[in-house]
Amino acid sequence: MTDTIARLDGLVPDRLAPRTRKIVLEDYDLPVDIGFHDFEVGAPQRLKVTVEVWVDETSFATSDERLCAWDYDFLRTEIGALAAGRRFNLQETFAREIYDLVAARRGVTALRVSTRKPDIYPDCAGVGVELASF
Repeated sequence: MTDTIARLDGLVPDRLAPRTRKIVLEDYDLPVDIGFHDFEVGAPQRLKVTVEVWVDETSFATSDERLCAWDYDFLRTEIGALAAGRRFNLQETFAREIYDLVAARRGVTALRVSTRKPDIYPDCAGVGVELASF
C-alpha cells in the first residue's frame, strides 16, 4: 500500500487539487418536540436535518487513521441531544442552535444547516428552513 501511495504522489495536476472538503450528515430523521400550535406542543414530530460542513485542509483526513478524521459522529450525537433536551417553537431556533454548535468546531470554513418537517402537507416533501454561511 505504501508503494502505491508513493508512486501516485505528485501525479494529480495542481488544477485538479481539491479546493474544498465537505462532511455531510444528510436527512437525519429524528423526533423533535417542535411547533407553536396547541396540537403540536408535547407531540414530537419527525424532523429531517441535513448538515454540510466544509472544513480546512488540516481538518480533513489525509491518511486512513481514525485520529485524523473530523468527528462526524459528533454531528449526529449532538443534534440528537439538542432535540431531546428541550422543546422548540420554531425550526429557525432549532436550526440556529445546530448551526452555532457546528460553527464553533475547529476547522469549519463554511456551513449549511437545513431542517424540514416531512409530514406537514400531503402534497409536499417537506417544509423547512436553511441557514448557510455563504
